[in-house]
Amino acid sequence: MNCPYCGEDDTRVMDSRPTETKIRRRRECARCGKRFTTYEVVERPLLMVQKRNGSFEAFDRDKLMIGILNAIKKRPVSAEQIDALIDRMESQYANEMRSTVTSVEIGNAVMEQLKAIDAVSYIRFASVYQDFTDVAGFIAAISALDPPPSEKSVSKKLQTKGDHNYVKKSE
Repeated sequence: MNCPYCGEDDTRVMDSRPTETKIRRRRECARCGKRFTTYEVVERPLLMVQKRNGSFEAFDRDKLMIGILNAIKKRPVSAEQIDALIDRMESQYANEMRSTVTSVEIGNAVMEQLKAIDAVSYIRFASVYQDFTDVAGFIAAISALDPPPSEKSVSKKLQTKGDHNYVKKSE
């Protein structure tokens, strides 16, 4: 590592601390004695996406982000949640040491994660990704959603009114 002040290549690591995605190193130059900070980042292999038509293109995080942002418009989903979603996907592919992934795999992974975050965003993304042409597509996507536990308790509450229970008790 060359010193940014004098250009000397003899530097010492004084302190090293991991951060979320990189390692912060505090260094000192052997010649001028000045200190500076460097960051190390793990280099991930270039991820190529195989499109449905068989062509390949480099994975574009921004393109995926735009597609997901369109699905979450006016929904209670934060940009941080979407960043984390994409980070998890990229990390998974990097940990598997994959250099290619299909667009179908990416789309399915996004849909699975959106399903857990927000059902409406999931349906919106699925409608574009799966190119729904009729109502049957929407019905199939909606039926893939499991009702959350809070909705199950709501259906039980519909059986009661106020303090009076309409379910007949056995005697």
